Amino acid sequence: MLPGKTGPTGGPAMTDVLGICESWGDGVVVVRREDGTAVEIATADIVSGKPVPPRPSARLRFSVRESEGHAAPLWPGVVREPLGEWELRTEPQPADRLRKRANSCLAMGDPGMPLDSAADAVVSFYRAHGRPPMVQVEADSDDERWFESAGWQPVAGGDALFLVGSLSRVRRRLGTVGPAEADVEVDVEGPRATAAIAGRAVAKAAVDGDWLGIHSLHVDPAARRQGLARAVTGALLEWGAEQGALTVWLHVETGNAPAIALYESMGLEVHHGCRYLAPAG
Repeated sequence: MLPGKTGPTGGPAMTDVLGICESWGDGVVVVRREDGTAVEIATADIVSGKPVPPRPSARLRFSVRESEGHAAPLWPGVVREPLGEWELRTEPQPADRLRKRANSCLAMGDPGMPLDSAADAVVSFYRAHGRPPMVQVEADSDDERWFESAGWQPVAGGDALFLVGSLSRVRRRLGTVGPAEADVEVDVEGPRATAAIAGRAVAKAAVDGDWLGIHSLHVDPAARRQGLARAVTGALLEWGAEQGALTVWLHVETGNAPAIALYESMGLEVHHGCRYLAPAG
């Protein structure tokens, strides 16, 4: 209950606080919110309370295949062909470089045929499109072990983590981000958006259903550690929320410790790892 305030129906105004109860004594309760802030509440003002179980792990809520499937809208020009539950992907006209995610087979799930036949189909598809054969698998999975036993080898620089989180939770963690003078411009084209601070930072995002995928985050080396990454990310989260997105995800290379620390501080958690493999030779 909020003392001295009136609710919309004329009665006492009410609010709630979600967090961990850290202390209860001397007429005061202290609750630690998810964002780390502590709220002091007079016990006389408490109307009701109930235990709330921890949210289930993201690992349990979404399958690896479902999660990776949300990358489809990131690059609209990618040709996609199903191979059972696998997906053959190639980019006929890459803008600058060959992106692994856009030019590899998403080898997760059931291909609908024996694995050796599926691997042959992958090789044939990419050779027909003038691309080197490559698969994206879940790291340390049975699929990875099968490909390695068949002579496929890890692609250098291809290990990445898939991070996921509640969009509203991440927005709360970010709060007010970036320097006051940061002027973030958001350019929208269909289900995709680009947030930029001219000459200093840029990030892109795409909405797929109620999932928001963030990618291509870059901050000029001379402008780092100024909160610009958080500023452009926050702008994309706001745009995604306006589109109805509830979950935010992204890929980050396993060797990029600063980026992993940044995203985890925002409330994202590791869902799984992925790896790219190519035939030997």
